[in-house]
Amino acid sequence: MSLTIKLTTTPHIINLNLHPKHRTKIPAYSLGVRPKPIYHSNALISILYNNKQPRMSQASASGSVIKSSLIEPDGGVVVDVIVPECERGSKTLEAESLPKVRLARIDVEWVHVISEGWASPLKGFMRENEYLQSLHFNSLRMENGTVVNMSLPIVLAIDDETKENIGSAKDVGLVGPDGDLLAILRSTEIYKHNKEERIARTWGTTAPGLPYVEEFITPAGNWLIGGDLEVLKPIKYNDGLDHFRLSPQQLRKEFDRRQADAVFAFQLRNPVHNGHALLMNDTRRRLLELGYKNPILLLHPLGGFTKADDVPLAVRMEQHSKVLEDGVLDPETTVVAIFPSPMHYAGPTEVQWHAKARINAGANFYIVGRDPAGMGHPTEKRDLYDPDHGKKVLSMAPGLEKLNVLPFRVAAYDTVAKKMAFFDPSRSKDFLFISGTKMRTYARTGENPPDGFMCPGGWEVLVKYYERLQAEEATPAAVSA
Repeated sequence: MSLTIKLTTTPHIINLNLHPKHRTKIPAYSLGVRPKPIYHSNALISILYNNKQPRMSQASASGSVIKSSLIEPDGGVVVDVIVPECERGSKTLEAESLPKVRLARIDVEWVHVISEGWASPLKGFMRENEYLQSLHFNSLRMENGTVVNMSLPIVLAIDDETKENIGSAKDVGLVGPDGDLLAILRSTEIYKHNKEERIARTWGTTAPGLPYVEEFITPAGNWLIGGDLEVLKPIKYNDGLDHFRLSPQQLRKEFDRRQADAVFAFQLRNPVHNGHALLMNDTRRRLLELGYKNPILLLHPLGGFTKADDVPLAVRMEQHSKVLEDGVLDPETTVVAIFPSPMHYAGPTEVQWHAKARINAGANFYIVGRDPAGMGHPTEKRDLYDPDHGKKVLSMAPGLEKLNVLPFRVAAYDTVAKKMAFFDPSRSKDFLFISGTKMRTYARTGENPPDGFMCPGGWEVLVKYYERLQAEEATPAAVSA
């Protein structure tokens, strides 16, 4: 992922590089007066314009503990639909007696996401009214009239045979790929799965070659089943990484333990290079300049489905650990955890989901880069989405008003200083842009990137991964020969 950010002045975006000559009159709604349209207010913008001290959450002159619960979860409460341990026996017996729906791997990932409250206030797979709101409005309207962002439909597909087996039953048991009972879906509703409409509205195209579509939507059933989840026990993967899979509630507790007074989240699905680190460290420095005492970074790699040519999660987590070991990021001010969501590569639509989920985890600042959640067009030689649209959409998206979006300038490799630096257009010829694709190509071919692009320990992890991959790919050819 290459990180390209241009200066923007919108009510919702905190522009940490704002020059005094660009200051404008503060919109009334940035001072807490909400207009009737639900578009972005941001009280913190007044700090930048008026040089006021930011309001610290629950801190006082008496020295009370600063709490990191700086931002309310969507719906006011982090959803938790995991059955208490004392009830698991009876609920499991009940689930065994119900009609069954067998889940694919991707469905289990979504059960995980819902069960821990990443999609709060959603309590299960979407029923039709929730699905239509998500698909057409990228949001859900609560009973009290408030709007929460929900840009991706979170749905469960079933085929004709499963629909027939369910019949008129209102509750069903959900069975994992290995045959284990995972959950009960209550008060179910079955409705038509219009795949073409879902694909077109989520991705903005129906072109062939969209990874999530080809893997999970095209072969899926023609019906969707929605209902409220009761998950029989926490979802575990037993891959040696479960200790990194902190739930929103666990993350909020960790931020409280560290006495954070600001939490800024960075979403990624690539290894961390020094350009990423520059943005993260610069964010913390600027938050300190604004008056925050202990901003904490949530380094939050995506841990669900990714396309085949992305670096696997286990390798990325090992690489991220080396980044902290080498001191590129400070372990004292960084929380590394796995975000369990699958990746859609749906650009501006998906980046809203990434931001919304971090609200529920307690982050009140979100760093957005160039072409977030994007990919190359599957049939043409161009980006599928405009690389600037992700951050622009975040500045306007309904339901994200309370989140502070942090855009930055371009980060690139400075060939003179021999390090990653913010791009200086006055000497553009001195800068080298290294995309995520180019980085993976370096590692795959054994070519070293320029000194200062990535910490040595982190780069060694990538090189060893691609060496193993090439050896595995060569083995079948050698045997057949």
